[in-house]
Amino acid sequence: MNRRCAWLALLIVAGACSGPPGDVASSYPAPAPVAVAVGPLPGPEEDAQFMSNPYGADRGAAGEGRRLFVRFNCAGCHGEHGGGGMGPSLRDIDWLYGHADAQIYDSIAQGRANGMPTWGRRLSQDQIWRLVTYIKTFRTNNEPEPPQQS
Repeated sequence: MNRRCAWLALLIVAGACSGPPGDVASSYPAPAPVAVAVGPLPGPEEDAQFMSNPYGADRGAAGEGRRLFVRFNCAGCHGEHGGGGMGPSLRDIDWLYGHADAQIYDSIAQGRANGMPTWGRRLSQDQIWRLVTYIKTFRTNNEPEPPQQS
């Protein structure tokens, strides 16, 4: 009789399960897929390729760009006057991603592989254009606070 009770109990338990032992997934509904943003969206709101620098050679904007360069610690990677360090020199003639105003804007706003962070969500377009204006003064007579020659 004991053996019959054991078999009966086993059949009842086995019938109550809808999957193999330890399978809890079948007793819960599958979760609905969820779209999750992985991180901040890089880049500016609009494509800089078709934009032109509103400041051009404006010396006041270049001076403000210098202040932004210091305030946002661009010098931490590119050197005090853009001469390079952990990041590339901004005083060179040849640039990997181009040296036109719109290309520099894109590099700042969208970031670049191997270390250049995305600044397009932290800085306004106006601030980025002022940084571009400052960077474009490097190696010219219009550069605010140029490096001292020793």
